[in-house]
Amino acid sequence: MDAVTIAFLLVGCLGLALLVGALFFGDALGFGGVDGVDGPLSMPSIAGFVGAFGFGGAIAAAITGGGALAVLVGLVVGVTVAIPSAIGTLALARMAARMRTDATPTRTDLVGRMGVVVTPIPANGYGEVRIRLGGQPVKLNARAEKPIPLGASVFVIEAPSDTSVVVEETSAV
Repeated sequence: MDAVTIAFLLVGCLGLALLVGALFFGDALGFGGVDGVDGPLSMPSIAGFVGAFGFGGAIAAAITGGGALAVLVGLVVGVTVAIPSAIGTLALARMAARMRTDATPTRTDLVGRMGVVVTPIPANGYGEVRIRLGGQPVKLNARAEKPIPLGASVFVIEAPSDTSVVVEETSAV
């Protein structure tokens, strides 16, 4: 491998290092979040540009074979590859920063759910029930006015905390 190709590879590695730094430390350094990806000179777009420039230039220089022609071809190909890469990186960073997510479930989301008893509920104590919340099974401490046996279907009537509920036995569904 000639020196021109190695130089372009080092520039490409610098671009990767910038991207990793922006991903892991961007918020702490002020490079992350929606504010950090709004402009064409944001850290993700600069990292995409530098990385694509270096690796694109290295490929072109390696194919060309070295010398002054390799430098010129590497620069032209590097810039030609880097501009769309920077635009694409910026678009992906914007989409990731603005991606919608579901709201975090709260204890009010527990009320009204159906579940099943997984640890019997005694008269004056706690057992355990399993409900589905956000498509995921959740096991909670449960109490009831009267004892409820293992495997019984229950309905959540109250959620005194994030990890405990008050239930009533229902007929099997």
